[in-house]
Amino acid sequence: MNYSILKKVVTKEHENNPPIPPLKKGGDKGEDLEDYFLNKNHKGEKMEPIELADDIIKKALTKGCDKAEVYIKTAKRLSVEAKDSTVDALESSMDFGMSLKVIKNQRLGFSFTTSPSSINEVIDEALKGSVFTAEDKYVDIPNPPHPPFNKGGMGGITSSDVLVMDSAIRELNEEDVIEKALLLERSALDFDERVRKVRKAEVSIAEARTTICNSKGINVSYESGVISANLTTLASDGKDSQMGWDFAISRRPDDIDPISVAKTASKRAIDLLGARKISAVNAPVILEHSVASEFLSILSASISAESVQKKRSFLSDKIGKAIVSPLINIIDDGLMPWGIGTKPVDDEGVAASKKSIFSKGVLNCFIHNTYTAKKAHTASTGNASRSSFKSLPGIGTTNFYIQPIPPNPPLPKGGRGDLKGEKHSLIKSMSRGLLILEAMGVHTADPISGDFSIGISGLWIEGGEPAYPVKEAVISGNILDLFNKVEKVGNDLRFYGKIGSPSLLIGDMDISA
Repeated sequence: MNYSILKKVVTKEHENNPPIPPLKKGGDKGEDLEDYFLNKNHKGEKMEPIELADDIIKKALTKGCDKAEVYIKTAKRLSVEAKDSTVDALESSMDFGMSLKVIKNQRLGFSFTTSPSSINEVIDEALKGSVFTAEDKYVDIPNPPHPPFNKGGMGGITSSDVLVMDSAIRELNEEDVIEKALLLERSALDFDERVRKVRKAEVSIAEARTTICNSKGINVSYESGVISANLTTLASDGKDSQMGWDFAISRRPDDIDPISVAKTASKRAIDLLGARKISAVNAPVILEHSVASEFLSILSASISAESVQKKRSFLSDKIGKAIVSPLINIIDDGLMPWGIGTKPVDDEGVAASKKSIFSKGVLNCFIHNTYTAKKAHTASTGNASRSSFKSLPGIGTTNFYIQPIPPNPPLPKGGRGDLKGEKHSLIKSMSRGLLILEAMGVHTADPISGDFSIGISGLWIEGGEPAYPVKEAVISGNILDLFNKVEKVGNDLRFYGKIGSPSLLIGDMDISA
């Protein structure tokens, strides 16, 4: 395989670590993450991450803290971007990160490092930090689920029980990823002569190990893997140019089909060629699953107990109330086989679970970490989430999705769940209205009120058939009102990362030019 540009990127914070070993070639499996970071960086001594975490806990307690929690993340990543039938960029990294949370006299201290040789300094910094924080009676670390607590497993749950690591990820080498990236670009250009350019064709793989240990007895470590394909295309008919995109991510390499991703991205661009502006109108709309997922992500932020307790949620006083369409059932499932949000435990070591957030339009519960649960006199829901090892646990969803109708079990394949003709059946049921394929600025929705005003593009529907593409339209409203006006829920569930939704038919909305 010939390629013109090769970049191996190491972030500056790791430049004092040993040089990254060569990426694996052919049948070479490459160097193990723990061997690289811990054996070589820890004075040559054999120490697994879970043993390192336990050692840090003991030292922190000896130095005077009342409670301690260690979070360790090791990761190996490879990303290939193709352009003009060659490799435009190849980036690889191996990362180690460790953080320590201590509690002393109900005061919180926190510190982190990227070097296993800095353990004593991290402990000292965390303890110093606790002196300057305010006393907080809700600061705590979680208890193990039940004794005895087996080392390396969450109450008997391990990554072998919760499907997050496909051994096929480990078998992929540089050439495999390069081949997939080149196929992704080539398939887009071959789809239709109107696809003139590929702006981005990227395939990435990653392996990681997460280790969580605390002084109450939690001691868990699990591996996970992921592969993704990301494509942006440009189509032109000589009069108009439009962009298209698609993104697929899975924990299983067999789920990622570059040809399918290329087809979706290319078709998105082609479908919008010749788009026109429309006059202001009040009409029903169909949110394609990608757009529905964006709106769902706004709703997901409001079910966080942290947002509720800080008065930053538009759901604060709505537990037990019917606030969206009775067709809406929303699940948060941390145990879904192969889901991107799946893991045996959350980022504090609390066992993951499946929760019904909305049932027939009724809000059932909020999601908690240890802090918010203690403040609300309830139990953690296993939704502690860290943006990285550098942050304290916040709250986040796992696999958060609107249940399709009929409610077939979701089986995310590359994030996909598309059923041929399902979106078409929603279109057929619409005498006139707008199929929204793109939404710009959904993230700007007000997280406290739920109000939004966003740009959209899509296809105008007449008599149950697409009539012409539409551009530069605007819809405004409120997130809860939007979900309350759902009249039909499709069965084409698709995940975009951790968020998933089928296509949704929404009752009349004001569409402005």
